[in-house]
Amino acid sequence: MRTLSETLRRALGEVPGVAVCDLGRERCGIVTFTTEGVSAAELCQYLAAADINAKTSSIFSTRYDMTARGLDLLLRASVHYYNTEDEIARFCEVVRERVQSK
Repeated sequence: MRTLSETLRRALGEVPGVAVCDLGRERCGIVTFTTEGVSAAELCQYLAAADINAKTSSIFSTRYDMTARGLDLLLRASVHYYNTEDEIARFCEVVRERVQSK
């Protein structure tokens, strides 16, 4: 799972307008990020329309950290052992498509 989540972080980091927000040496299968020009809520709906599951994470769940970092809403994607690299590529392509259309 760590390999897949790091693959997702790297791939999202290559998408113009996307900023991966995960910190720390030990990271889990949850990948958080922001996008320029597209709100996390809007992108979450766009992904859902493409049959891709993602959720938003608001400042209410991690007020101290998000306030300190100037964040209020993030998009979060979770990878699991059954996900594939093709699914990660598709996820990133749909994100790229939406961010670049703005």
